[in-house]
Amino acid sequence: MIPTITAFESSPDRGQGLARDMRVRWALEEAGQPCDVRLVSFKAMKEPAHRALHPFGQIPTYEEGELVLFESGAIVFHIAQHHAGLLPQDANARARAIMWMFAALNTVEPPILELQTAKFTEGDKPWTGERLPLIKDRIRHRLGELAVRLGEADWLDGAFSAGDLMMVHTLQRLRPSGLLDEYPSLAAYVARGEARPAYKRAFAAQLAVFTGKPPAG
Repeated sequence: MIPTITAFESSPDRGQGLARDMRVRWALEEAGQPCDVRLVSFKAMKEPAHRALHPFGQIPTYEEGELVLFESGAIVFHIAQHHAGLLPQDANARARAIMWMFAALNTVEPPILELQTAKFTEGDKPWTGERLPLIKDRIRHRLGELAVRLGEADWLDGAFSAGDLMMVHTLQRLRPSGLLDEYPSLAAYVARGEARPAYKRAFAAQLAVFTGKPPAG
C-alpha cells in the first residue's frame, strides 16, 4: 500500500528543503518506497479535516491504510522500522541510531528553533537584541559537543542511519545564520547528507512544489 503524506501547498522556506515533510520524503527515498503527496494550504491545515489527522494543524502527516501518524520523527521512525536502509540490523547499533534521532529532535533542534522564533517572530520585541547572543551561545555549545562526538567520522555511528537523516536536516536550519560554518566538520557532515542520491531526489520533489515544475529525470 502506497502511503500518503501531506506537505505545504506554499512552503514558507520557498523550496529550500527545510519544511518537515522533507524528512519524510528523504526517509522514503532512502527506503526505496513511493508515496503520494497531498498538498495542504495554511487555511486547510487549521480546518477539522486536517486536524483529524494532525491535532496541532501542522504538516507532515502520514496515512497508510488505517494508520495515521503525525510528527516527522515518529513518521521517519515508522518508515525505518518497516523498511531496510535506515536502521542497522545489529540490535545495539539500531538502538544507538534511534538514540541519535531523539538527540537531533530533543537536544540539538530546540535552541535552533528558538533562534528562528527570536529572529522572525519576535524580532520587533525590545528584549530580542539581548536574547539573540544567549541563544547563539547555547547553539554553539551544542554544536561544539556534536563536533567532538562526530570527530573525523562520516556519520554519527558507523553507517548512515535515520539518526543522521534527522541530525542533518536539523543542522540545515542553521545555514542562514552562519553558525554552521563555524564548525567545518559539521558543515562537511551536512554536505555529505545532501550529496546522497535519496536526499537529492527528495529535495527535487519538494522544490518542484515551489517552482511548479516536475523534478528532472
